[in-house]
Amino acid sequence: QVQLVESGGGLVQAEGSLTLSCASSKNILTINSMGWYRQPPGKQRELVAIFTSGGVTRYGDSVKGRFTISRDNAENTVYLQMTSLKPEDTAMYYCKAQGYWLRGSQYDYWGQGTQVTVSS
Repeated sequence: QVQLVESGGGLVQAEGSLTLSCASSKNILTINSMGWYRQPPGKQRELVAIFTSGGVTRYGDSVKGRFTISRDNAENTVYLQMTSLKPEDTAMYYCKAQGYWLRGSQYDYWGQGTQVTVSS
């Protein structure tokens, strides 16, 4: 089992900034893909930003140029720096880890989420 704990969510004004953190119980260097998804009220969960295998980053179209994903390997933590926030960014933000155990089986774990609310 991989435990993921998100923090940093809260209420912020439009055009403001906020940084989220995701602390992993597993060495993130051994995780194949790790990053952030979000789910607005009444809508489907969508990609925000992830590190793919090899450290390549991928961003959802709606956040490109505004959000930046980063990591601290020593602290086993992934960050999401959000700037120029819009009311449309209001959602529950989830951290996700996907990879493979040494025995070959795949895993897919989610954190419990942190709420981000952007006011106008």
